[in-house]
Amino acid sequence: MSDYISVYQSIQHEMNSLSRGNPPTLIAVSKTKPYVVVKEAYLQGIREFGENYIPEAIDKFTRLREEFPESESNVNVHHIGPVQSGTLRKLFGIFSYTHGVGSFSSLSELLKRAEKEKKKIRYFLQTNLTNENTKHGFSLETILTNKDELSKYQNEYCIWEGFMGMGPSSGDPNQTKEVFTNLAKLREEHFPEQKLSMGMSGDYGLAVELGSNFVRIGSKIFGERDYGTHSV
Repeated sequence: MSDYISVYQSIQHEMNSLSRGNPPTLIAVSKTKPYVVVKEAYLQGIREFGENYIPEAIDKFTRLREEFPESESNVNVHHIGPVQSGTLRKLFGIFSYTHGVGSFSSLSELLKRAEKEKKKIRYFLQTNLTNENTKHGFSLETILTNKDELSKYQNEYCIWEGFMGMGPSSGDPNQTKEVFTNLAKLREEHFPEQKLSMGMSGDYGLAVELGSNFVRIGSKIFGERDYGTHSV
């Protein structure tokens, strides 16, 4: 039996020390891990999980609710992959948050679907501050151009939580620091009420020091992922 909760609590304690009185939420990223791992983590006390692949998450957390009905109300499942118009309808009912809304078209579709499903979901706008073609998300220019309109993109069921950001694909620490700093500055100067989702296993310390409210960590908690056995 792996001791997931001790690692989780150790990271949370470290982040609490770095956060200067505003402790972030630690999301345990369980993507590609089997149901037995999620079940064990739940039994040990973890309540915030992150999943990229919608069908995989539906399978695991439907099983968790069947075995532990109370988990429907005491577990938050965070969708941390890109939101795509063709599959976003499947977010409702399992996910409490989605962190990857990267276009106005998918945002509009999410709002419409939330009204139709009448199920709450909180969303983050995914930013692309490195302007990489391989990443989707809103540029800084687009956000600032539309800053007075963004708060209108929500309704009774679909609630704007804030911005999600990631460092460059290269992992360059200087660029990562620049991205996180710019996102923190964007929030401070223009959207003080919004939250930030930034920081993963390799850069969460910096993210928390710069004010991240949600941190996504997988391998440090659950071990390395085996993508070879995963079917999206």
